[in-house]
Amino acid sequence: MRQVIYIFNKEFKSYFVSPIAYIVIAVFLLVTGWFFFMAFFLYNQASLRNFFTLLPIIFSFVIPTVTMRLVSEELNIGSYEILLSMPVTFTDVVLGKFFASVGLIVAMLIPTLAYPLTVATIGELDWGPVFGGYIGAVLLGAAFSAIGLFSSTLTRNQIIAFIIGVTICFTLTLIDKMLFFLPRSLLGVIAYLGADFHFQNISKGIIDSRDTVYFVSICFIGLYGAHLVLQEKH
Repeated sequence: MRQVIYIFNKEFKSYFVSPIAYIVIAVFLLVTGWFFFMAFFLYNQASLRNFFTLLPIIFSFVIPTVTMRLVSEELNIGSYEILLSMPVTFTDVVLGKFFASVGLIVAMLIPTLAYPLTVATIGELDWGPVFGGYIGAVLLGAAFSAIGLFSSTLTRNQIIAFIIGVTICFTLTLIDKMLFFLPRSLLGVIAYLGADFHFQNISKGIIDSRDTVYFVSICFIGLYGAHLVLQEKH
């Protein structure tokens, strides 16, 4: 784990050395804050329902922005070969970069704790769905990070990696909304593949093992795919 921690520290610090983290966090807070306070003041709704409802769609664009450079940049400038000359394995590289992106997502969510605290100071707040929503947000962010990391291993071009990541994440977010196009026999299977379906279950304060297994499975598939691509490139 020492190599994983080293790569994690390197990648996590690199986010804040460059303006990437500050720009992404600022845009994320601007968008989520707009929808939260719009419902809070205009519609007089003291809840986080809008925030958690829109979070999967927002994550579909924000997280590929965070992950697109993780491997693509190193492949492009040639530092990937230097990294592999160190005593690290492909698994160390994948896990270190994955945990760095998840760490940034957690840092991005921390300022949004001001939303439930604002609601709690004005009225009664059901903290169960709030805790469930944040647990679901971390799981969803981890799953999309694994997908974004996999996309970043496929190409040297960060823009292409971003497009691939957005396409996969956006498809998983909306796939359960397009069930009316599909035969009835496939509805159950397709609905289970929808990331938003599982996230909304958790955001209600219900922690179901099926939802947890779904996100863990997406993480495993994305990280294992990234591992295989790196092996093939080597």
